[in-house]
Amino acid sequence: MRLLHLKTSQPEATMEVAQMYLVRLQEHINGLCTGMPAWEIILRTAATTVLLVWVKGFLFKDESLYERGKKAVFRLARRLPQVKNMLQKEIDKMSDGLTHDLNEAIENTPYLVQLPKEGWSTEKIIEKATEYTKFGTFKWETGCASGTVYNGNKDLTDVMTQVYGLSAWTNPLHPDVFPGVRKMEAEVVRMCCSLFKGDRDTCGCMTTGGTESIVMAVKAYRDYAINVRGIKKPEILVPVSAHAAFDKAAYLLAISIKHVPLDPKSMKVDVHAMKKMINRRTCMLAVSAPQFPHGVIDPVEEVGALGEQYNIPVHVDACLGGFLIPFMEEAGYPLPPFDFRVKGVTSISADTHKYGYAPKGSSVIMYRNSSWRHHQFFVTPDWPGGIYATATIGGSRSGGIVAACWAALVYHGHQGYVEYTTKIIQTAKKIEEGCRKIPGIFVYGKPDVSVVALGSNEFNIYILSDRMTKRGWNLNALQFPSSIHLAVTVLHTHPGVADRFISDVKEISEDIIKNPPKDTGGSAAMYGMAQSIPDRSLVGELAWCYLDAMYSTQQKSTKAD
Repeated sequence: MRLLHLKTSQPEATMEVAQMYLVRLQEHINGLCTGMPAWEIILRTAATTVLLVWVKGFLFKDESLYERGKKAVFRLARRLPQVKNMLQKEIDKMSDGLTHDLNEAIENTPYLVQLPKEGWSTEKIIEKATEYTKFGTFKWETGCASGTVYNGNKDLTDVMTQVYGLSAWTNPLHPDVFPGVRKMEAEVVRMCCSLFKGDRDTCGCMTTGGTESIVMAVKAYRDYAINVRGIKKPEILVPVSAHAAFDKAAYLLAISIKHVPLDPKSMKVDVHAMKKMINRRTCMLAVSAPQFPHGVIDPVEEVGALGEQYNIPVHVDACLGGFLIPFMEEAGYPLPPFDFRVKGVTSISADTHKYGYAPKGSSVIMYRNSSWRHHQFFVTPDWPGGIYATATIGGSRSGGIVAACWAALVYHGHQGYVEYTTKIIQTAKKIEEGCRKIPGIFVYGKPDVSVVALGSNEFNIYILSDRMTKRGWNLNALQFPSSIHLAVTVLHTHPGVADRFISDVKEISEDIIKNPPKDTGGSAAMYGMAQSIPDRSLVGELAWCYLDAMYSTQQKSTKAD
C-alpha cells in the first residue's frame, strides 16, 4: 500500500483500493453461491433487494429516526388507560371552556337550528343581521386590532357594496354568460402583474385568498417536477417563517416540505443553509416579502440567484405586503428588488383583500409566463358532463367578490395606494422606534414593512399581550421564539393611535418588571403550555377544540319562528 501511494496519485490509489475490495466482495458472494440452485440464488437476491429498499426507505424518510421514535413513544404512552383518561379530561375541559368563551360574545342569544317555517320579512332579516353584527365588545374601528380590518373607509365600503350588489348573481365559471365579470378579473390580474414589474408574458389568476394562491403555486411546481423533470417525490424548501399555507399545500398535495432556518439576528432566511438543503428532488424555493411573524423581507435576490443556478422555480409570497411594497419607493422607503425584476423569481402571490383593501376572499397568484400557469390548471377531458377545466381550486366562484375587488383597485388608483403606504410605513416606523426605547422589550430584526414584532428577555411576553387585551388591543401571539406583533393598518394611522400603543406597552412593561406576576393565565399560560408540550400532535388536538367550538350551537337553541 505504501509503494502504491508513492507511485500513484491519491485519487488513483483510492480507486484501486476500492476496486480491490469490490473484487474480494464478489469472490465472497460467488463462494456463498457455489453449489446453490439457480432458483435459490434468484429468490435470495430478490429478498435481499426488497430488504435493502425497505431499510433505505426506513432510514431516509423526511423525518429523522429520532423524531419518528419520539412520536412512537408518545403514541404508545397515550394508549395507557391512565394517560388516555387524563388527557381526554383536559381536552374536554378546554373544549367546554372555548365553547363558553365564544358564546359569551353573542350575549347568550339562542341559536337557530332549523329553517323557519315561513320565510322572514325583509325588515326582520335586516333587524336580525344588524343585531348579529353588533355582537361582541371589541371595536376594531378604533384601530386597536393587529391586521384584521385593513381599511374600513365608509366611502370605499359603499362603493364595493354597490358593485357587489350589481354582480351578486354572477359566476366566473361561465364567462360566456357573464363577460363583464370575466373582463374585470382579467383586468385585476393584469394590473397586479404590472404592479410587480411583469412584462407582457406575465400572467395569473384570482383566488379566494393567500392560502389558495400558495397552494396553486405549489401545485404548479409539483406537477412540473413530476411531468416535465421526472421527479417522483418532489420537495419544497421554505423558510421556517414562511406562512403555514405552504405546510397545508404540502399536506394536501402529498409532497415533502423542508423548513430552512433563519438568521437569528435578522430573522431572514439563511440562504447558505437553503443552498445546502437543495437536492435533486427540490421543486420549489420560497421566500416572503415580508414574512408574517416579524415583518422582514427575505433576501429575494440571493434566493433568486439560487433558483437560476440550480434551475429551480422561486416563489415570492407577498400576500401580506403585496399592496405596500410596490409603492414604498415612491413613499420614500426604497427596497431591494423583490418582484419579476429578479430573474430567478417565477411566481408571486399577493392578497388584494389585505392592503389592497378589497373584500375578504380575494387574492392573486402571478407567474412569469403561461408555461408555469398551465401546470396550475386542472383539466379532466373525459367527464360525461363535458370537458371540465378550472384555473383554481374552486369551480363556481363569487363574481361579486371579483367585481368588488376590481372596484377597490380602481377606487384607490396608483396614487391612492402610495398615500396610504406612506402613512402606514411612517406609523410602523414610529411604533418600532418607540418600542425600541422601552426597557424590558426588544424588536425582532429590522421590520421592512408594516409588522412590528416584540419580545422580552426579562418577562413572559404573553403577559404583556394579555394586559394589552384588557386595554382594548388585539395583538397576534407568535411562537418559536415567543413574541407578539402588531400589523399596522390604515386604522392605526389615525391621530393618537400609535402614541397610545407605545404608551400602553411602556406602562404595562414597567409594571410587569416592578411587580412580576406570581400566576399567569390567558394566552401566557396557553402558549407557555403549548410550547412546552413535546408531543406536538397533542397541541394539534387542542387546536381542534377551538375549531369545533367555532361551529358549536350547544349553548341554547330554539326553533326558528
